[in-house]
Amino acid sequence: MSHVHDHDADHSSVYDGLTGGDDSQWAFGTDFEDPLAGVDTTIAEGVDAAALAAYCLMLGDDALIYSHRLSEWASNAPDLEEDIALANIALDLLGQARLLLARAAAADARVVPPMPAGSPVPAEDALAFFRDEPAFRNVRFVEPDNGDFAVTIVRLLIFATYRLALFERLTGSADPVLSAIAGKGVKELTYHRDYAGRWFVTLAQGTVESRSRLESALTLVWPLHDELFRSHPIEKLLAGQGVGVDPADAAAEVDVLLDQVLSVSDLDRPSVAAMGPVSNGTGRDGRHTEAMGHLLAQLQVVARAHPNGRW
Repeated sequence: MSHVHDHDADHSSVYDGLTGGDDSQWAFGTDFEDPLAGVDTTIAEGVDAAALAAYCLMLGDDALIYSHRLSEWASNAPDLEEDIALANIALDLLGQARLLLARAAAADARVVPPMPAGSPVPAEDALAFFRDEPAFRNVRFVEPDNGDFAVTIVRLLIFATYRLALFERLTGSADPVLSAIAGKGVKELTYHRDYAGRWFVTLAQGTVESRSRLESALTLVWPLHDELFRSHPIEKLLAGQGVGVDPADAAAEVDVLLDQVLSVSDLDRPSVAAMGPVSNGTGRDGRHTEAMGHLLAQLQVVARAHPNGRW
């Protein structure tokens, strides 16, 4: 009796295995837990819930957008070690973004964009993938293209130093969820700052070309530096309630740390004009750079094409 190999049956079995509901084949499963599961998300008395949600969107969007930018270095960094390091930093920021966007949705569900009936998309994903550009509240500092490695190092050093100063203060937030998120983030951001600081000095003391590129990167990145410390009314309101941080209060500390790195590198602060507001607003008000639209198109295209998809 001859045996006839049934190729169709073989192919069918392979695809059955992928779609048959057995999650064991996926390294991390397919059903991610609520990032705030088990956490008491009660809003403390005296805290403005709508303002808390808006504030969490600001911090979450900073992390989400910069995470996406840094993830573009994957497979493109100068060597494998830096490739992995930058990807890990991007993952740390993505984790912070997920927690903060979930906290925003828990504080005020009205910030979450409406989804089609039956969509399984969780609130933090809806906020990441289904908001239009004007609804994002990140600073413009994190939006521009990565540029060369020197530009990335300068931007990462400034951003990590700024964000670490904020998170260290936020560990004392009157909102226990925000305090816990900040506590976890401090360890990550300390590594991000030190990684960028080491590379900054290395590039400054390296070759004529590496130093020249670093000087050019400083001039390119610096115009949006001031935006990081420009207080938004929401930040001032929550700072007054003991929940948030007015970034202006962290400016002096960040300046000292950046000046230390510049001094060791024998470099001066660039003499370039700051980029001012657009239509009386900045990224915190939904006014973004030209780069933001292109970034969001890449970030959101798959999710928007499949709003009822399960991943």
